Amino acid sequence: MSLLTPLVEIFRYTLQPVAPFTWFGLPVSALDVVATVRLCIVLRQIREIMLKQHVSTKGAGPVEEKSFVKSVSTTWLVVYGGEAIAAPLLGVPPSFIISGVYPSLYAAIQALVEYLPAVPPPSAETELPLAVVDAFTRAFLLCNLIPPAVTANASPLIASSPWTLLVTSLIIANGGFFVTNLFNFLGPASLSVQTPPELQAYGWTTADLWAAPTITALYALLTHAQPFWAELHTVLEQILGGASSVDPIKPLDPETARAVCTLLLSGLFVGRTVKNFGLWKNFKSPLAKPEPKSKTQ
Repeated sequence: MSLLTPLVEIFRYTLQPVAPFTWFGLPVSALDVVATVRLCIVLRQIREIMLKQHVSTKGAGPVEEKSFVKSVSTTWLVVYGGEAIAAPLLGVPPSFIISGVYPSLYAAIQALVEYLPAVPPPSAETELPLAVVDAFTRAFLLCNLIPPAVTANASPLIASSPWTLLVTSLIIANGGFFVTNLFNFLGPASLSVQTPPELQAYGWTTADLWAAPTITALYALLTHAQPFWAELHTVLEQILGGASSVDPIKPLDPETARAVCTLLLSGLFVGRTVKNFGLWKNFKSPLAKPEPKSKTQ
């Protein structure tokens, strides 16, 4: 609990509405702003990397002129693409239809990021601490934003279905990037249909793909979001010898459960960063035998 308390307090602080949005009565928090800036910068970094790869292999001829409309449309697609797919299946209106506050926020931040002179390319020094930031923003999505769309649904069948909860988390968290990659929105050339990374060989190993339903399931298990998860929690406790068959298992409060999910996501994202940038190669075991030196004349 001593490890989780700081995470709970960080969430409480960053989820408070901040100025200048509060001046207009808008419930935009610091976490919302951080998540928006982070995403817009990442999308620009990806576009610039893809542009360099395209020019180096195919030349500058087929490159389209830079378009802010395409950039902001891509951002909206990444953010709301999954929700646009899942919302009709759940029988609820997408959030961007109800309110224009957050779509406008993404458009404004995208404009600022697009007109910056430059953004630093991804590096281990920047991505390692930002992996923890990503864990906070992703935990908020998977624990606070997605589950209520299912558990508070007007249909009792949907509200009580654990399968619906997992599928919804998978679609909303990953659907936007899936469609973006399917039609090559981030590429510098014309839109074209291509195989998304998730459908390529070993695409199922993508961390974001399986982490979404896994973390949502963990949060539902700890908070007893649906009757199924409460029963499963009781069975697991009995198997592990932590509870009797008579005493009901009490759920964790939502803030603590979210902190647990954030801690796990932090470890996952930091580990992914270490792997992607080859940082583990820089750390040699102290028990490793030194390589023999070659004899020189």
